[in-house]
Amino acid sequence: MATKEQPRKFISNSTESTRMFKAAWMEALSKVHFTVPLLLYVPLFFWLLWQWNGGWINMIGLLLAGLFVWTFTEYVLHRFVFHWVPPGRWGERLHFIWHGVHHDYPNDRFRLVMPPSVSIPLAFIFFFGFRAIFGIPTVYPFFAGFLLGYLCYDMMHYAMHHLRWNHPFWQRIKQHHMLHHYQENDRGFGVSNPLWDYVFNTTINLTRKKT
Repeated sequence: MATKEQPRKFISNSTESTRMFKAAWMEALSKVHFTVPLLLYVPLFFWLLWQWNGGWINMIGLLLAGLFVWTFTEYVLHRFVFHWVPPGRWGERLHFIWHGVHHDYPNDRFRLVMPPSVSIPLAFIFFFGFRAIFGIPTVYPFFAGFLLGYLCYDMMHYAMHHLRWNHPFWQRIKQHHMLHHYQENDRGFGVSNPLWDYVFNTTINLTRKKT
């Protein structure tokens, strides 16, 4: 079960990257430029679609299904994994490594998208898990949609912390995430969208709070 965290203040809003590990190779694996997920997974996205030999309507349906499943996965991972604090000092250290560092240094420009050292193993786990459920070739467009959701999540997360959004719709999505960071880190777990926060009553009332 997830441990409920108390709201805490960030340590620094600097875009500079804080050091997490003494070992240089571990430190390097913990950082990533925001374009790397695009370079890795956009070709994979199109390769997955190329493997489909069915009709267009079925492909689009499976693509949308995978995208929808990603939104739920994003919420569950953020709420119950990233915000889980295992007991003891080692637990606190692990929590800092997988998510606490982002709350302490929310604008660290090299820790706003998932590094390949984490995303690649997770991609294999999810792909083979979905393949066991759906089989081949159904898994290909489904996982392509799932992957598209992940890429939207990563790119939107980076943009929320580094870009100005003028459209009211995107401003509300950004505000939802900023309030999660700076006021209520035990609510607002949807990053790319607040859908599951509404479903599970963990959304933040944007009308009574300001960034």
